[in-house]
Amino acid sequence: MKRLSINRLLAGASFLTALLALQPTWAQDKIRLGLSSVSATNGSVWVAEEKGFFKKHGVDVEVIVIGGGGARVVSSLVAGDLQFSVGGGEGSVRSQLRGADTVIVASTMNKGLQRLLARPDIKSHHDLKGKRIGITNFGSAGHLVLVLMLKKWGLRPDQTQILQVGSSPAMLASLDKGGIDAAVLTLPTFFVAEEKGYRVIGDPAHMDIVYLQNTLESTRPYIRKNREQALKFMKGYIEGIAYFKKNKRESIEILRKKLRIQSEQERDNRYLEMSYNLLASTFYNDVPHPSLKGIQTIIDKLAEEDPKLKDRDPKSFADESIVKELDDSGFIKALYAK
Repeated sequence: MKRLSINRLLAGASFLTALLALQPTWAQDKIRLGLSSVSATNGSVWVAEEKGFFKKHGVDVEVIVIGGGGARVVSSLVAGDLQFSVGGGEGSVRSQLRGADTVIVASTMNKGLQRLLARPDIKSHHDLKGKRIGITNFGSAGHLVLVLMLKKWGLRPDQTQILQVGSSPAMLASLDKGGIDAAVLTLPTFFVAEEKGYRVIGDPAHMDIVYLQNTLESTRPYIRKNREQALKFMKGYIEGIAYFKKNKRESIEILRKKLRIQSEQERDNRYLEMSYNLLASTFYNDVPHPSLKGIQTIIDKLAEEDPKLKDRDPKSFADESIVKELDDSGFIKALYAK
């Protein structure tokens, strides 16, 4: 009997040990985060993933590259395959106008991460009339940024020839061969183009063009039913931004690891460092409040197609409460005080 009691005690202790070992896993809330592309702009997300910031705040996040741009990743969000998505804000705005219950909860970058470069003989935007300008595809972020820059200069899109060429490296190759006269390039390709002697005609980051380059979206039902999980997730997401901005060497190493399937340009150490410096100093927002001005930019653009949209309130497309709660609590300020 004594031996049986000891065996039972040992068995109970083993069960209790196993139970305690499982508790951290049970405490983690599973969240799927979709990315619209493999891009250096997602550096802060990858930092949060690799450094364990999501787990630190109590959520288990699976980061998935959906690809195909903002519209596709928002479609996965609407379908319920994701709880959060990262992409350009236009996809979320368009989905809401079609009746989807998506919502922008944070805005990491409110400036267009593109530059318009042209042949050296094109001196300024005045020389763009009739010229062939390459973009990735119609409806892309680069296309919108081009239209916004042309508007700033008093030019209409139909005063130029806008051509779908493909990726930034493909557009640079077309520039080299004379297939196009100018192109809307993103990093790090625009660094390469500048070194080759192509002229920067426009940089939206210095033209007072506010655009939702990189936003975090969710759905209203998810936020309503899972607010605590959403707050935990946002803590990890924002800590990733802070770490990225403050830790250059470690962040570049994570970028190098995550961009392994991209072009040689993006893996080049020099261009990778240049990309990091630009993201950390100019583009990433310390406090990623949803940008109402950026949403208004999209509304104004869509209102050209449907004038009824011009009176839409940009606040109706965003939920500012999560970032605001963390900001008001001092959480974000503390990240930058360390």
